[in-house]
Amino acid sequence: MNTTAKKLEYNDIKEYSFLDELLIWKKEKSLTYWIFFICSWLSISLAFYHLFVANYGTPEGRSFRSVHLSVMMILAVFMKPLFRSSIKEPIINKESKDNYLRITGFVIDLSIICLILFIQAWTIWDVEAFTLRLGDKDPGDILVGIIFLALLFDATRRTVGWAMVCVAAFFASHALYADKFFGFFYGPPTSTTKFIDTIFMSSDGIFGLPLYVASTYIVLFIIFGGILIRSGVGRFFVDLAVSVTGHRVGGPAKAAVVASAMTGTVYGSAVANVVTTGSFTIPLMKSYGYRPRFAAAVEACASSGGQITPPIMGAAAFIMAEFLEVPYSVVILAAIIPAILYFTTIYFMVHVEAEKHGIQKIDKSLLPNVFEVLKNGWHMLISMGVLIGLLVAGYTAMMAGFWSIIAVIILSFLKKNTRMSVVDILSAFESGIKSSVPVTIACACAGIIIGSVFVSGLGLKFTQSVIDLSGGNLFPLLCLTAIAAIVLGMGMTTTAVYITVAALIVPSLIKAGVFPIAAHMFAFYFGVVSSITPPVALASFAGAAIAKSPPMATAFESSKIGIAKYIVPFAFVYNPALLLEGPLYLSLYSFLSVLIAYWAMTISLEGWLNGLLSSYKRAIALISSLLLLMPPIEIFFGFSGFVLNGLGLILLISLYLMPNKTMRLKAQ
Repeated sequence: MNTTAKKLEYNDIKEYSFLDELLIWKKEKSLTYWIFFICSWLSISLAFYHLFVANYGTPEGRSFRSVHLSVMMILAVFMKPLFRSSIKEPIINKESKDNYLRITGFVIDLSIICLILFIQAWTIWDVEAFTLRLGDKDPGDILVGIIFLALLFDATRRTVGWAMVCVAAFFASHALYADKFFGFFYGPPTSTTKFIDTIFMSSDGIFGLPLYVASTYIVLFIIFGGILIRSGVGRFFVDLAVSVTGHRVGGPAKAAVVASAMTGTVYGSAVANVVTTGSFTIPLMKSYGYRPRFAAAVEACASSGGQITPPIMGAAAFIMAEFLEVPYSVVILAAIIPAILYFTTIYFMVHVEAEKHGIQKIDKSLLPNVFEVLKNGWHMLISMGVLIGLLVAGYTAMMAGFWSIIAVIILSFLKKNTRMSVVDILSAFESGIKSSVPVTIACACAGIIIGSVFVSGLGLKFTQSVIDLSGGNLFPLLCLTAIAAIVLGMGMTTTAVYITVAALIVPSLIKAGVFPIAAHMFAFYFGVVSSITPPVALASFAGAAIAKSPPMATAFESSKIGIAKYIVPFAFVYNPALLLEGPLYLSLYSFLSVLIAYWAMTISLEGWLNGLLSSYKRAIALISSLLLLMPPIEIFFGFSGFVLNGLGLILLISLYLMPNKTMRLKAQ
């Protein structure tokens, strides 16, 4: 869309697909060209396969999931080749001295692909007979299962990282050799036959619930996001955010918050969101006076919020719906208030920072016209309406995803600036499949964890041990859960973290009296928060690279700006009204109370309210925020939560009546 003034121009937001690369390599017709050709053909075929299944229904479960996983594993091998940095790197380079190593890696990769195809054929050649052998396996089934387990670990290493491989390997080793462990982990070992039976052949392991959700719901929604981005909706969101907020106090940063919130719901990846919208918003924030690390932190926090923002959210949200056995629309409704609170807090931080440092507004003459932006792109928002409408109407997430994809394609032809060619549509399908690879493999590897916990009985023991360790008190139990999720999140995807925590610790939260949806949402939030939490804050590091700011300092700044993501989960556990559990008036009251609490917390953290605040005034603001966070219907120290909320509001109002220094600080 060409609605942005010259001084605010930026590149189109899109992701190159295999087909795009294929067109680039077309002239050479080298081995790399044919690799891209195979990847393109596999991706497009799998995308159409999923669209067909979404409309006409899934075939036999094991066959469907194994086809999906096998293609994803083959793509993983091609995308992350052995002894080469990327798929684009030539296998034979005349100027390189390590061609032997590259060729060796390529031969090993081809061997792995052949093994994947062989195991797929073994599984579905006579799938009925294969299924009936559950509990009475042939020796060949055991050997094939062991090989497949090794291949899945290799695919996980390539796409997700060593951390998840190590976690899954630990639980698998524990199931097989529990008698070699000591203390809490000691127990009876599981035979190799029973282990393979559970992990490989049954629906309790690799081919269980996580992979089911990844192969039915998640892949369709990622394709939906890919088509939206390809049609120019990402550009439209940024233009709209800049045109609406750019002329306000702290406009550049507010535009980043709004734009990243909107595009984040489409991307589902915090890092991908940072490197796309951040490439425009971070330099813009810096040019108007924001500190580099603050600019990077704002973008990181806003981008990481996409996974908790309805209607699409992250992949883990679909799995949560299956765990809870509720429609996906229930999860969406529960996530609305926490998501609004999170982004509003970032908005507060941006506003106070701008006032504190005297950040200027963007001149209206440099901004795109909001009506022109809406005129050029409003029609694409209808597809989001179709998605929400179908989910609310009670259609399955699979059917809603299918018709939303069809709606985007049809709507894109209404205007020239969003019209997609056949190549664009196919490339969008490919991008969706390519983005689904790490998610699918993470879900399959998470199935190893779930199956191992199930077959060893560790889950029940772990739940009871966590309750014992917390002394039966809810707050320590929540803190232990949060720490576990953050630590796991340092090396695993949000989906994998959520599944692991949901299998091990969430049952203990529910046993302690927490609402099931609040317990699962708590694990989900702390699975997401690792992207902005030191020492492994990938979204913050991506923003720091663009802003040229110190990575670790940016990560700590992100933790401060995104503080709501650490507090909101505790708030909705103690006050389920924030998840729309209970009377509507109580949800509205709780929302307003917590919103004011976050404003008070922002004042305390930034030390500014129409001027610099002294230490004791910042302490008053902090106490005010804590009192306003109290659940209204609970009793604390003999006082009703309503009374404590009122006291917190009085303290906040008193700060406005006190005189403050008006000196502004210089941005550094």
